Amino acid sequence: MEGGGVAVNNESKTVPSITIKGILSLLMESIDENHDGSKRVISMGIGDPTLTTCFHTTNIAEEAVTDAIQSHKFHGYAPTVGLLQARNAIAEYLSRDLPYQLSSDDVFITCGCTQAIDVSVAMLAHPGANILLPRPGFPIYELSASFRQVEVRHYDLLPEKGWEVDLDAVEALADQNTVALVIINPGNPCGNVYNYHHLEKIAETAKRLGTIVIADEVYGHLTFGANPFVPMGVFGSIVPVLTLGALSKRWIVPGWRLGWFVTNDPCGTFRKPKVVERIEKYFNLLGGPATFIQAAVPRIIKQTDEVFFEKINENLRHASNICFKGIKDIPCIVCPYKPEGSMAMMVKLNLSLLEDISDDIDFCFKLAKEESVIILPGTAVGLKDWLRIIFAADQSALEEGMKRIKYFCQRHARKWSKDY
Repeated sequence: MEGGGVAVNNESKTVPSITIKGILSLLMESIDENHDGSKRVISMGIGDPTLTTCFHTTNIAEEAVTDAIQSHKFHGYAPTVGLLQARNAIAEYLSRDLPYQLSSDDVFITCGCTQAIDVSVAMLAHPGANILLPRPGFPIYELSASFRQVEVRHYDLLPEKGWEVDLDAVEALADQNTVALVIINPGNPCGNVYNYHHLEKIAETAKRLGTIVIADEVYGHLTFGANPFVPMGVFGSIVPVLTLGALSKRWIVPGWRLGWFVTNDPCGTFRKPKVVERIEKYFNLLGGPATFIQAAVPRIIKQTDEVFFEKINENLRHASNICFKGIKDIPCIVCPYKPEGSMAMMVKLNLSLLEDISDDIDFCFKLAKEESVIILPGTAVGLKDWLRIIFAADQSALEEGMKRIKYFCQRHARKWSKDY
């Protein structure tokens, strides 16, 4: 789930025509123009763990898809809301962490989490509507909202508090036209994992404001710090929750495009006939994932060994440590919060320590040209003069990448600050 409109500064203005993938493509082009073959390209810019050698999906997943194809039962169309067996499996999987039981009626299959995001915004759009989005965040939301003519209002995440939601800002921004409060947990791009107490306060705040919560949990259970993953659906009895997720990250299969849009609503708000009818009608417009991928979901979920997940999380923990330690050796870059989840971290640039670097975008393009290292400028996710680093990469690539970033900063350090 990579792409989307770009916030151009710290205000709630967006440029939907610019995307994360677009910026990364331009960075790659700048490498190609100057690349003499002396340095391998190191990308820490896109959240696709399949591009590395240390992250692989399970044999079970591959076998399940192969068997589904070879059964000759899944070459036709799936129901627009998704295959029943896939919806049942996802309902059972998500219910493991909830104080109530989901059913297949609560689950709708989407083409990745990106489509689930667009569905959630489309379902809530109406004239004058606004949506509260985190800054920094994932810009697909801005892009979708701009197409739906939904006003975007950004609330800040607080780096000094582990990137928690600024709930005072949320209360100040919301009004009678606020249709949803979006949270991303575990956090992209910050690597944060919210604890139970903070999530409960988010739910209570949303209830008080008379809005719902959209919980983007595409990185669900990818945690390796002190806070375990707690799904927002736990608080579905306090406030209605739309949970968005996918196989993509946890099972290391982003290209399979298997996601879900789930109503966590034990009190029945989403079960009103008109609401259910509207959701189902909208899904009639969509094309979901390949039928054979859907057919493989029950086996993938039920037969994946817990050891697989533990290994993935341990690899991510180790990778994040390499980046965190490497940043400590670079005076002009500060990481305010050690990642505890997902595959990304945000670090702040101190431009006063650098010469001939005007902003985060300039930093990233010069880094790409001079060192063949790609990282994402923070402007792309809503924070100017910050950087997003993806650490879902091989150890050798991360270590080499951090060394090159350090050398780059040394070369561009102001003469009075060359104390590296």
